Amino acid sequence: MNKKERYQFFIDYFSRHNPEAETELHYENPFQLIVAVALSAQCTDKRVNMVTPAIFESFPTPEALAASNFDELFPYIRSISYPNNKTKHLLGMAKMLVEDFNSEVPADIKELQKLPGVGRKTANVIASVVFNQPTMAVDTHVFRVSKRLGLVPQTAKTPLEVEKQLVKFIPEEHIPKAHHWLILHGRYICLARKPKCEKCEISLMCKYFEKNVQPKQQSSSS
Repeated sequence: MNKKERYQFFIDYFSRHNPEAETELHYENPFQLIVAVALSAQCTDKRVNMVTPAIFESFPTPEALAASNFDELFPYIRSISYPNNKTKHLLGMAKMLVEDFNSEVPADIKELQKLPGVGRKTANVIASVVFNQPTMAVDTHVFRVSKRLGLVPQTAKTPLEVEKQLVKFIPEEHIPKAHHWLILHGRYICLARKPKCEKCEISLMCKYFEKNVQPKQQSSSS
């Protein structure tokens, strides 16, 4: 299976089996999503979803969050990874939204990355999920799964390299969904330590399966 066929197999399968893939973070507006995504860095969506309802209730707008302070916000975030930095980032982000963006979450990737705590991955998530732009956020799941499947060369060493490869070969209309396809596949099937290859329905296209699992199956059956 060459690269073009591999990408087509990937798109065809998930278009049929998960056509409405979306983020598992809970949110009701762009402000809530950018808060949730910022908190989700090196933390599970499940944990983030446990703490955000209280945050959104107490700080429902950028103005409300910007008017807060570290000691007031920190208790809401203490159970999240890196709570000190994330508390500072959220406060700074809210103040910048109010002062520089008229309390509106910007759609532009470069503008988004000006916000404290918003790196390229978070900016790509917001642009994709909120504004349906063809941007590919590369987290650890996307990085791992895209290389295992053979969509991206093993020589790709950085998230940006992986992002450029995926955006180059996935048609624009599929990019926002493909981001979620890769994340969800990595979260539930293609696990980091013990991938569930026996449950995977796209092993036909998978280079990891071809190299590491198939030979063992063949030797055990011979």
